[in-house]
This record gives sequence, structure tokens and C-alpha cells, in this order.
Amino acid sequence: MPKTTLHSVDVHFGDCDPAGIVFFPNFSRWMDAASLKFFMDCGLPPWRELVKTRGIVGTPLLEINTKFIKAVTYGETITIATWIEEWREKVFVQMHRVTRASPQGEDLICEGREVRAFVKRDADNPDRLRAIPVPDDIKALCS
Repeated sequence: MPKTTLHSVDVHFGDCDPAGIVFFPNFSRWMDAASLKFFMDCGLPPWRELVKTRGIVGTPLLEINTKFIKAVTYGETITIATWIEEWREKVFVQMHRVTRASPQGEDLICEGREVRAFVKRDADNPDRLRAIPVPDDIKALCS
């Protein structure tokens, strides 16, 4: 079983569209926060420290796919379970499973699959980012 972390979100009125349904880009924002929490819960320092000590700027999204099952509205609390599904040479696949408590146990709201890369600034052009091989020590901490 891969290492999994949990991130809870209280849904507010401002997170919803006029019909009271969560505006879908908020799920991407919450999954991004869950991704950061995953790495910090695994023992990595904040990105601002990694950029100083190792030059790693972060893990930007390269691809995202989200399958929505049910709607969410304000006043509800959702939980995002996050884990790494696959490590590749320069990218990794991170999964998010978003649920809410229900009388039957747990309602699946959506599932997200992200492809991300660890990046540094390009030495020849500091305005650009360059993917680096996934650091072995980070992979070990997060597996």
C-alpha cells in the first residue's frame, strides 16, 4: 500500500457557483494543496527551503485528469486522500481521491490523476524551468 496522506477542506459559500455547487476549478486548487501537504507530511521541507538548498523550485502540473461523480455544496467538509501511483525517471503520477462522510460511510466525489515533475531553473535561461530526474531520497521518503 503506498504512503497516503489526508487533507480536509471546509467548503465555503464563495467556493460555489450561483446554484450552490462547488465551481470545478476549486477541486484543482484543493488537490494542489493536498499535493503540497503530501510532500510535507512525508518529511520534505517547504519549497522555499528546497530552492535554497537544492535548487528545486517545486512540482508543477504537466497533466491533470479528474473524474467527477457527485456534487458538493457549501457547509460540507471533504477529505482528499493523496498518494503516488507511479514514479518514472523525470515525472511521477499522483492520485487524489475526494470523499465526504455520509450516513452510509463515504461518498466518492471525484478522483484526480496528475502527472508532475520536480523542476529547477534552467542554468542557460533562468526564466525557464527544467525537469530533473526524481531525486532518490525524495522517492524513498514518499514511497
